[in-house]
Amino acid sequence: MNRADGLARLAAERFDVLIVGGGATGLGAAVDAAARGFRTGLIEAEDFASATSSRSTKLIHGGVRYLQQGDIGLVREALHERTTLLRNAPHLVRDRAFVVPAYRWFELPYYGAGLAAYDLLAGWGNAFGRSRIVGPRAAQALIPGLRGAGLHGAIVYHDGQFDDARLAVTLARTAVDRGAAVANYVRATSFVYDGARIAGVRAREREGEAEFTIGARVVVNATGIFVDELRRLDAPQAPALLAQSRGSHIVVRAAALGDAQAGLLVPRTPDGRVLFALPWHEHVLIGTTDIAVAGPELDPQPTGAEIAYLLETVNRYLARPLGESEILAAWAGLRPLVNRRATRTAALSREHLIDVAPSGLVTIAGGKWTTYRKMAADVVDAALRVGELPPTPPATEHLPLHGARDVGALDERLRVYGTDAEAVLALERDDPSLAAPLDPRLPYTGAQVVYGARNEMAQTVDDVLARRTRALFLDAAGARASAPAVAALLAAELGRDAAWQRDQLAAFDALALRPPAPAAP
Repeated sequence: MNRADGLARLAAERFDVLIVGGGATGLGAAVDAAARGFRTGLIEAEDFASATSSRSTKLIHGGVRYLQQGDIGLVREALHERTTLLRNAPHLVRDRAFVVPAYRWFELPYYGAGLAAYDLLAGWGNAFGRSRIVGPRAAQALIPGLRGAGLHGAIVYHDGQFDDARLAVTLARTAVDRGAAVANYVRATSFVYDGARIAGVRAREREGEAEFTIGARVVVNATGIFVDELRRLDAPQAPALLAQSRGSHIVVRAAALGDAQAGLLVPRTPDGRVLFALPWHEHVLIGTTDIAVAGPELDPQPTGAEIAYLLETVNRYLARPLGESEILAAWAGLRPLVNRRATRTAALSREHLIDVAPSGLVTIAGGKWTTYRKMAADVVDAALRVGELPPTPPATEHLPLHGARDVGALDERLRVYGTDAEAVLALERDDPSLAAPLDPRLPYTGAQVVYGARNEMAQTVDDVLARRTRALFLDAAGARASAPAVAALLAAELGRDAAWQRDQLAAFDALALRPPAPAAP
């Protein structure tokens, strides 16, 4: 995936479908449109998945809370997509067991019945384990750190776990494999019109001063939490399609759950949500919260109150309570919640909608990672109608994503590369200096930096440490200590000077050393 080639094509070609936004839905739409045979372009103003799409709870799931709410159709659709993604991206998605502990006797039959229904909705094609009721000893064997006092037993069920930012990069590479022109750090600054209809965008590449035009039969707005900002470049008075809420997470060492073999699901928190504590990249991820926010932010931060809430809630279920000093990383993402009163177009799902402006701008709003492929198919169907392009059925349900392979023999660090893992290992063999960990607290090596720059459009230290690897999301101090080596390797690959390295380190320090956000007044 060569960025210079993508930029050259974006400036020179006219596309059938141009997608603005390089998060889950935009990248999924690029794969979908390209797989159907249409000339497809995609631009992303920052890095791929730099906002919400890298900040999820790392679950590919049907949604236990939607089952509690009785939204059977949504759960069934998501469970189908869960199995599809496990089949198409086995290097990025895995079957993860979860323990739902029961400290009151009636919780075993109550939650057991609900999760049996979850299995039933998954259907005969379900590729994940089935739920079962176990005793206290078996529950603690799966999660040794689980509080034993008063434990009657547990329900064990299965769902999907994944690496969100790595899936985003994989989708970008899959789109390019299928012929799409893709580039990050290209911002749409205005629309180009043919009469009253949008016929493309004016765009500016981050490093350049001049704008260039990208022509297209139809433009898709898939900018996630920023969809309303892009819509208002076309129609300044457009009502908001979205509201946002913040979901915050903390990360601690794997010992917090006793090096568990399963995740913990707290089925009902004091504010009526569910909470997860799950093994992820040899750490434990705990989340999430649900706090309304005033508007979109590229880099939202958890508040001290949210961090305290996460600790207090999970500690009720742990034999050894966690302290704030044990937190290695804390981060948040904004959920794009649909405002159904503001759309002209009937909703296709409870969680996402498609809006078509009088100018022909096609916007997709809302959604979640699990159903990204279905959302992509929906928005490309709409784009074909608006662009008067030949109706062509989706072709992604059985499309393996870039790098797809059985990763049983690969360790945690390399499995996310799938078939490309050998290329990373080859870099380490050819230059042993690239094989050493960047920091002893994390598994990542210099070879992954070089590979990211050459093959995955990594342009900044943040790109490498937050999304090509997950260092910043796992251990902020370890990521910060890795940054000088990353800056030097990137500078050599990208032809940058010492001043660029200093600027990069200052910018990354500002990210890694952020205090919790102040609470809302």
